[in-house]
Amino acid sequence: MWHEWSLGGVLVSPFLPAAVLALALTFGLRALLRAAGLGRWVWHEALFDCALFVCVLGVVVAVLFRL
Repeated sequence: MWHEWSLGGVLVSPFLPAAVLALALTFGLRALLRAAGLGRWVWHEALFDCALFVCVLGVVVAVLFRL
């Protein structure tokens, strides 16, 4: 079971590091997609970036928290 961390008296959810890791992975994947030339097939970039983040976050949470 994952519990909150206390950083200077402030409780931090274990979801926060997972979200930061997912954000970093999303930036990396997005850069790879643009470098590979697949970025031109994206119709709405902001919507695609949001959807990609949600998918990556789901995978990160499933791997870290063993769901």
